[in-house]
Amino acid sequence: MEGQRRFGFFGMAGIGCLVIIVLLALFILLPGFFSYNKLVNLDESVNGAWSEVENLYQRRMDLIPNLVETVKGYAKFERETLEAVIQARANATRPNISTSELVNNPALQQQFIQAQENLGQALGRLLVVIERYPELKANQNFIRLQDELAGTENRISVARRRYNESVLEYNRAIRRFPVFIVAGLMGFEKRAYFETAPEARQAPKVDFNN
Repeated sequence: MEGQRRFGFFGMAGIGCLVIIVLLALFILLPGFFSYNKLVNLDESVNGAWSEVENLYQRRMDLIPNLVETVKGYAKFERETLEAVIQARANATRPNISTSELVNNPALQQQFIQAQENLGQALGRLLVVIERYPELKANQNFIRLQDELAGTENRISVARRRYNESVLEYNRAIRRFPVFIVAGLMGFEKRAYFETAPEARQAPKVDFNN
């Protein structure tokens, strides 16, 4: 009888300890679980926003060959300007680096941004030159390319802003308590913003209506 009472006491104490351990484990693990999932979602938002930036830059690069071919026929004496655009486009398309590599490597990402800025500046100089050729500005193929290019430039600006917004939200999250503990343990690192040189912050102006 005495043995049964002792067993019952220790049995209840053991169950009590087990319950406490389980509750402590849940108390520790649940916030970590939710923090990890939140970080994964924010990380994917940054990747998705960057992917949109890349897609739009690719769209711009896809328009340039047609633009150059159209301009060639009219602006025969602007060879250097055309070649600068062609070279800048070639530089912007290499090396072939995956989105994941770019978005997780600030040095590579900055190289990509710099190449795109150089292309934008070369394109801007070409557009200035085109002002001298009224017949080219009236060409229907050129007008169509002009509209597509203008729309793409606007979408690039929006995509860059959205990317920086997603990076801001992500970077804030990995610094907050207790999320920063999970971020440190699971290797979530600070992301770089899309930063451009002051002279490149203005998108090439595509407007020949004046």
